[in-house]
Amino acid sequence: MTTMAEQIAQDLLKIKAVTLSPQAPFTWASGLKAPIYTDNRQTIAFPEVRNHIANGLAQLIQQFYPQATVIAGVATAGIPHAALVADRLNLPLSYVRPKPKDHGAGKQVEGQLKEDDQVVLIDDLISTGGSVLNAAKAIPKKAHILGVAAIFSYDLPDSQANFQQAQVPLKTLTDYPTLIATAQQQNQITQQELELLQKWHQDPHNWH
Repeated sequence: MTTMAEQIAQDLLKIKAVTLSPQAPFTWASGLKAPIYTDNRQTIAFPEVRNHIANGLAQLIQQFYPQATVIAGVATAGIPHAALVADRLNLPLSYVRPKPKDHGAGKQVEGQLKEDDQVVLIDDLISTGGSVLNAAKAIPKKAHILGVAAIFSYDLPDSQANFQQAQVPLKTLTDYPTLIATAQQQNQITQQELELLQKWHQDPHNWH
């Protein structure tokens, strides 16, 4: 029986939201060389996939953050998924910009956050966790961040350290180890490529 993590990994590979290229690595915006590139914005174009994701995130929130009173999306990629999840859970929706607006009321958080609200932040991808943890800081002090729910995490040491330091729990539908194992089972990568991908995950900064 396919687990949720395996199903989402299969979905991401099927729609090519994830590209694995251990022989010709990508350079991320941070300068890090990586054998993987992920564009989870692709998921909203596929009704079946976005439904799997929305249902999965809703279940994950019910399991790990049952006291949630608000679902908040991280702009921009987290917003469509947050909207679908808030609809399924019949909860208020908010979203958080990377920085306050430079006009009008100068808001960074849109929606109605009340005192003592319990907020779950939704994002599409976790690399170091910087953008979602920055969004968490923007939530008004009167509200409480329960944690983060995301589609996929590279599950890198940097992100683990960052979430631990921020004392913000993180739950994801699938992760890098599940994804590369799924790719090998589907014969999308060879055993040699799998080993290269595993080596990057163990030490991404010194891999290339």
